[in-house]
Amino acid sequence: MHPAPCEATWLDSRETVSLEELSRACGMSADELAELVDYGALAPLASTAQGSVFSADCIVQLRTVSKLRLDFDLDVYTAAILMGYLERIEELERQVRSLQATRSSV
Repeated sequence: MHPAPCEATWLDSRETVSLEELSRACGMSADELAELVDYGALAPLASTAQGSVFSADCIVQLRTVSKLRLDFDLDVYTAAILMGYLERIEELERQVRSLQATRSSV
């Protein structure tokens, strides 16, 4: 018995994904993602005739939000608020690491 092949993609801010790719990667429907865009929680890099294009670095956060949404039975609006809080936590953690790095070098 052979393991199923796995497809891997490097996720960073230079890579872009379509709405459909983002939907498959994070486990949310395209309509739910469009609703997050409407709420301002998710911002496309560009909108083309083929659809919106997003930065691939949002996939990890969307996977987290999707999992929490399912675990706690949250609606999309609440997930949008949660995304804002997760972004703020991430920003504060970066600031703490930066302060710790400057403090340890002194």
